[in-house]
Amino acid sequence: MECPHIHSNVCLTVDPSRFPNGIPSSWCCNVCRSNKSPWVCLTCLLVHCGRYVSGHAKKHFEENQVPCNSQRTCEKQEKVHHSVCMDCSNYSLYCYRCDDFVVNDTKLGQVQKVREHLQSLEKSSLMGDRQRKRKNLENLAFPSKVFKDDGLSLALCATGLRNLGNTCFMNAILQSLSNIQQFSRYFKELPAVALRSGKTAGRRMYHTRSQGDTSVSLVEELRKTLCSLWQGNQTAFSPDSLFYAIWKIMPSFRGYQQQDAHEFMRYLLDHLHRELQGNHNGVPSSASSPDHVRLPPTAGKCCINGITTVVTSIFGGILQNEVNCLICGTESRKFDPFLDLSLDIPSQFRQKKSKDQEPGPTCTLSDCLRSFTDLEELDDAELYMCHKCIKRQKSTKKFWIQKLPKVLCLHLKRFHWTAFLRNKVDTYVEFPLHSLDMRAFLLEPEKSLPGSCLYDLVAVVVHHGSGVGSGHYTAYGCHEGRWYHFNDSTVTVSSEDTVRKAKAYILFYVEHRHS
Repeated sequence: MECPHIHSNVCLTVDPSRFPNGIPSSWCCNVCRSNKSPWVCLTCLLVHCGRYVSGHAKKHFEENQVPCNSQRTCEKQEKVHHSVCMDCSNYSLYCYRCDDFVVNDTKLGQVQKVREHLQSLEKSSLMGDRQRKRKNLENLAFPSKVFKDDGLSLALCATGLRNLGNTCFMNAILQSLSNIQQFSRYFKELPAVALRSGKTAGRRMYHTRSQGDTSVSLVEELRKTLCSLWQGNQTAFSPDSLFYAIWKIMPSFRGYQQQDAHEFMRYLLDHLHRELQGNHNGVPSSASSPDHVRLPPTAGKCCINGITTVVTSIFGGILQNEVNCLICGTESRKFDPFLDLSLDIPSQFRQKKSKDQEPGPTCTLSDCLRSFTDLEELDDAELYMCHKCIKRQKSTKKFWIQKLPKVLCLHLKRFHWTAFLRNKVDTYVEFPLHSLDMRAFLLEPEKSLPGSCLYDLVAVVVHHGSGVGSGHYTAYGCHEGRWYHFNDSTVTVSSEDTVRKAKAYILFYVEHRHS
């Protein structure tokens, strides 16, 4: 947006002696000394942490506000109020009075001068490291892919995501989605820039599909983030703008506490689906789907008015839910669309074995799928309202998969409520990396083509720790046949054996490609 306060808030000269030493992206907050998400005030050049850490940059702005008791005081406040600051990681500009990101500059171009100075500091500080990395590359079998650092294989082609304050849950999901090629390709191929008219004529600006100046576009911010990954950047990308949009669109994810990665994924996909249907971004509904596919009327819960988007065309499947009354035998069927399947880990695998006991059989992903689709008798709290008996009766329930999605997302229910707290099921679940066969769980397997029910693993989200509100999330992803481990800013090359040993929380499978 065009900020009207920028001319009175940016210092007239850039004095290098007033900036801290070291790399700008690692500068410490002037209050709490945190080096996460540093922001520099362009009025006084003091550095504070962003709103996703302790919010001292915003507090700095608020503390410099002067109550308007007179016209002279108000005029003074208009001149200096420390509202414009710059992200020291990606050099984006933000105004706290406008509460939005800024695209314009002063007449003298002071913002660009500050940006260029920070970039020069970053480049000069990293020059020595790059020379060392270049020497290491010469001795590697895969010079364009990895280099060695402290015994780890760090990925050069992959880009990490900065942790903005307990945002590992978001980073793990974003990195997983970036490895689903047909999904990420769709967003990266959306119009990237637009040439504006008027004061900004000729400048290359991001093309935002949101309506109005006060709204935000989740589609646009996700596109920017996905475009920044897999570019071979040496420094991690800071998804500030995307997280800012998430705070505005998804109020339940505001704050700095740890969140559930699966819950975040569902909210993200649901909001992307609604926005792509044209409700918030002005894109005609007929153009929102890459395949122009219409799901059947039974998919109405996922597709409003039967219109599909890239979300439902890739992740969308259909379940058939059968309920049978045990008294009169009446059968009820309904179809439920799904974007992912939440699977219980069978209770017989949850019990911890003592040291003297021999280890029992290993729980497999097929065990979890069978538990999900097996015939189940509903308990007294879930009595079925039988329309023939005209009363609630005991009944059985069974799920079948009527339609498989292009990308099969499987969520293992590792968190469950007890009387007082939410515990984690730490059971290891064995899962295949190649050729997961879903044929046995289909409603009509005889109608499927040979090999059409096979899936290959492309990404895994792992939760480390004991509780849903604590711990840490990382992800494994397969890109061009090579596995990588995504741990916020750090991306390392991994192996299939390492991935197999992971205690998976969310698994992403793509349709098997026949050679």
